[in-house]
Amino acid sequence: MTIKCLIIDDEPLAIQIIREYLTQVSDLELVATFENSLEAFEWVSKNPIDLIFLDIQMPLLTGIDFVKTLPQPPKVIFTTAHRNYAIESYELDVVDYLLKPISFIRFFKAVNKFKSLSDIPVATTQITQPELVHNHLYVNANKKFIKILFEQIRYIESIKDYIHIHTTDQNVITKEKISSFAAKLPHNFMRIHRSFIVNIARITAFTATHVEIEGQELPIGYSYKNEVIARLKA
Repeated sequence: MTIKCLIIDDEPLAIQIIREYLTQVSDLELVATFENSLEAFEWVSKNPIDLIFLDIQMPLLTGIDFVKTLPQPPKVIFTTAHRNYAIESYELDVVDYLLKPISFIRFFKAVNKFKSLSDIPVATTQITQPELVHNHLYVNANKKFIKILFEQIRYIESIKDYIHIHTTDQNVITKEKISSFAAKLPHNFMRIHRSFIVNIARITAFTATHVEIEGQELPIGYSYKNEVIARLKA
């Protein structure tokens, strides 16, 4: 079964990210995209659709008002950069609520949740490429989503509620907990301290107390020491 999908978001880059994720799953078909929610409302009223990826904060007609206004809305996955809509969105019986920046694995879980609710066997979903082929993520910083290649990340540093992503050509600061960001990273990243995650491929030397990344020393936390040393010696 092919699942016909629609993306509605007033940010072109956000549409691009979801569009790219949709291409990774073989039984998802992108039928249309809209940056204007009023135009999308008129289109949805006349065309059958299975699943909408819908931004919440949009001018004129918000995503929440969009769902409330449709007499028989399709299944909806909300996509937003704001946590404060979660309770209201679930009262509308939406499939899921994805916080931007959206990782592929979080997107994939939401799609499988839709399939379970629709009595579509989850096992029929095929990923056309392994997740590790997905070699980047987008980070919300300075009112835009910045593409960061995993291989260019040197290390990630946590400072209170923010993380500093140190790459080979830039430093990006975004508001996110280091633990949630860690879940978006591939297996070649390792947490060495409550405040640091490192790209193992970038480590040039290490001791029992520090790792060195291209001339910069980073501390190994006491509770992480055994696991870090064992993995680096493997």
